[in-house]
Amino acid sequence: MPPKGSGKKKQPLQPTESEPSSPTLAEQLSYLHNPRPFKNPNYTKNVNRRSKNLKAVLTQERERERVERERRRQEREQKMEVDGQAAADDTAEEDLPTYSSIESPPSFLPQRKYCDITGLEGPYTDPATGLRYHDKSIYELIKGLSGSAAKDYLSARGVNPIVK
Repeated sequence: MPPKGSGKKKQPLQPTESEPSSPTLAEQLSYLHNPRPFKNPNYTKNVNRRSKNLKAVLTQERERERVERERRRQEREQKMEVDGQAAADDTAEEDLPTYSSIESPPSFLPQRKYCDITGLEGPYTDPATGLRYHDKSIYELIKGLSGSAAKDYLSARGVNPIVK
């Protein structure tokens, strides 16, 4: 067997000018030259636009609400009669809810209980210490706690630490 590269080298096939070259498979499947109707050719990016953080947005919202309240107050003062009585068609628009001033009633759902050790949801309560725990491994840890450590965990939750 002759060593590699010792044989005659074949000339690569060059397409002749009389035969046009056929497109490769990648060129046939390419979408590069297809029109893109979803892109707007006249679109230009607005370079003056900048992002605002939450604090700036809330400050602007509060300022807008303050200006609106002031405008309504001035309108009301202009509508007032000479003797100080308000006009009959005046409505209480001061109590309109806005994004930052709306208040909600208390929830109908029960308050969620969390494990005093891990912070995960704690559906179980140790009867001896009153500590809430997540699972069996945490319960075994709670059984090994001293009374003062259990009191510390309960006081961190804001419960009057009464250990039996």
